[in-house]
Amino acid sequence: MKRVVWSELSETEQEEALARAPSTSSPELVSGVSSIIERVRKDGDTALRELTQQLDGIAEPVLKADQADFLAAKDSLDSEVSQALDQAISRVEEFHAACQGSDVGCDVDGVRCERVIRPIQTVGLYVPAGSAPLPSTTVMLGVPARLAGCPRVVLCSPPGPDGKVNATVLAAAERLGISEVFAVGGAQAIAAMAYGTQSVPRCDKLFGPGNAWVTQAKQQVSQDAGGASIDMPAGPSEVMVVADASSNPVFVASDLLSQAEHGPDSHVVLVALDETTVTATEAALEEQLARLPRADVARQALSHSVSVVVSSREQALEVVNAYAAEHLILQIDAPRDLLAGVNTAGSVFLGAYTPESLGDYCSGTNHVLPTYGFARAYSGVSVDSFQIRMTVQEASQQGLQAIGPVAITLARVEGLEAHAQAVALRLETLAS
Repeated sequence: MKRVVWSELSETEQEEALARAPSTSSPELVSGVSSIIERVRKDGDTALRELTQQLDGIAEPVLKADQADFLAAKDSLDSEVSQALDQAISRVEEFHAACQGSDVGCDVDGVRCERVIRPIQTVGLYVPAGSAPLPSTTVMLGVPARLAGCPRVVLCSPPGPDGKVNATVLAAAERLGISEVFAVGGAQAIAAMAYGTQSVPRCDKLFGPGNAWVTQAKQQVSQDAGGASIDMPAGPSEVMVVADASSNPVFVASDLLSQAEHGPDSHVVLVALDETTVTATEAALEEQLARLPRADVARQALSHSVSVVVSSREQALEVVNAYAAEHLILQIDAPRDLLAGVNTAGSVFLGAYTPESLGDYCSGTNHVLPTYGFARAYSGVSVDSFQIRMTVQEASQQGLQAIGPVAITLARVEGLEAHAQAVALRLETLAS
């Protein structure tokens, strides 16, 4: 990891120090994804089968999981994995249920205004399975979809060597009542859920992380009026750890590596209140890397990551809010005191005994979070993400008389006489 001292950098150098790798939107990627999308729109299931043969190496693709697949997946889990799934689902459900919104309304001068919540009717969940299947993402997307009351939930995940969706992913889906599961991955899965095929239902909104092809496909379909909405912009996984002299460098290093092992394009940042902490963490990184199966991947990520030395907690906050991390770990003395100053982060982890891994699996919060600095304006997935909020208004005769003249005045200021007349004609009727 590169080491810099924050106070010695110019404003431009500070921006460069925290910069992620350039987003992967090369002309070849954009064109390749566009070609896949058009192919799926034109040929539907035929295109999905051909692409699954071509890209996943499945000789005879079977797109949709059937009841036998669900039963086999459930039976294949050992008791420890089965219990872990149940506990994770329970904790995620408890937290997300507590965060749900409700209908609200108010009455003023004979006019009632309301905001009512409705579930999105058909949602599409994408569960990655590249270097490793992610049943935890099934939980993180399936639980809020169920709590939101979405009538139809569709799930796509790349097939394994046997041509089927990973057994743990399938078992998690079954627990969450998701019956429409398809062994389709990549940009073609996003296209199928956005536009529909003979087998895959067309979805109103798409959720879930993925590689550069999936991310680009989500962006393209979200910009098409005939496509689908998406949860948020996304990029490679990232973490920022703030550490001080009280931090355990072994813990700090393990948190950095837990994200670095996701992929070579992952980004990790250490913000340290002294040079000694950086040195101790670097030594712990080397020791732990020697024991990691994915050490090569983690080393690639670390090669473009950075350690930032700051002189105070206030300066640490400056770096935190400038970076807007997907995962922010405050592994410092009295971390909650610093939390009040944190304005940009996807999810925050407080203290030495709250590794980011808990949020990934079972603390109860959601791990589908904004990356690449989008935490400045976007929030992680929640029950709200699977719902729309409609406003409703109802005016009595007295209500119209009370506020109608306001509408007439403002409509005429804007030169919209028909707007004004829609109110004035009613008031004249009441007056007569």
